[in-house]
Amino acid sequence: MKISFDKDIYNEIRASWDRVAKPLDSLGCFEDLTARIGAVQGSTSIDISKRAVIMMCADNGVVEEGISQSGQDVTAAVASWMGRGESSVCKMAKTCGVNTIAVDVGINMEGSPAGVINKKVMPGTRNFAKEPAMTEDECMQAINAGIDIAEECGRKGYGILAAGEMGIGNTTTSSALAAALLGLDIDLVTGRGAGLGNAGLERKKHVITDALDRYITDEDTDRTSPEFTMQMLSAVGGLDIAGMAGVFIGGAIHHIPVVIDGFISAVAALVAERLAPGCRQCMLASHAGKEPGMKYLLDALELKPVIHAGLALGEGTGAVMLMPLLDAAMSLFSEGLAFDETEVEQYEHFTD
Repeated sequence: MKISFDKDIYNEIRASWDRVAKPLDSLGCFEDLTARIGAVQGSTSIDISKRAVIMMCADNGVVEEGISQSGQDVTAAVASWMGRGESSVCKMAKTCGVNTIAVDVGINMEGSPAGVINKKVMPGTRNFAKEPAMTEDECMQAINAGIDIAEECGRKGYGILAAGEMGIGNTTTSSALAAALLGLDIDLVTGRGAGLGNAGLERKKHVITDALDRYITDEDTDRTSPEFTMQMLSAVGGLDIAGMAGVFIGGAIHHIPVVIDGFISAVAALVAERLAPGCRQCMLASHAGKEPGMKYLLDALELKPVIHAGLALGEGTGAVMLMPLLDAAMSLFSEGLAFDETEVEQYEHFTD
């Protein structure tokens, strides 16, 4: 798979920032982010005016184990709000000039809510505490659904995408995947999700620990390999995670940068990178999140978040919040005074 990232364009945009009449590197990470966007788009004429957040919606069978405050009916309810443009992310996206695309890859209901794209693989995963959540074929169907959505967005001229989700129980699936793929202790990557108490958190950790003990049979396995990644995604993952991984991979193929939202989105980003090495270059990290495993995921992806605000809403809301910040940076890149238009001498980089 060919990853869309032009290093020469990246360097050219960074050099252009140096010619803007301001101290060198003074816009911090935004100089890197804009250069990355241009490198993915394959042009120094960066265009992020048309953008969307893609919300992959699916249910998780592990909810049977009491690892969430809510039941699966909430997934369908929130997805229906998304379809009507009434959910949290839809309200925020409207303010930020971001279109919303809700996708059903596995909601436990007949059909799909109105306004939600039907890419349903199955009506929710199986309970991974009892059996693997999915087959690898079901996983691939969800991944391909995400790739297809990204490809369609490319045809429609979208310049940047964000990957969001909705699925009760998905901090459990994502914590299990993070622990498996990173080889970390459960305690380091498992949080309270949507507000579990102490007993609920311990139950959640116990369910994950038991499952990983059962599904990881060789401790010496290469946890970075595509084979292990697919094995774990199928065993303890979710259709929403697989769908978002497809969005990240599709973005890398079709010249569209994709913004990571929170913990669940970041797990999907790591899955994408393990399945299609190099696609991390086409990702942007929006925020640090509240879940404890977020730091380890972004470190593995070698990405730095912009927003540090303890966000934990999900749906793609944090990724949407990055868009106006990018707009502000782009206004300076496109319209700011250049040193050669002023009487001020251009700053120079020094290595000493």
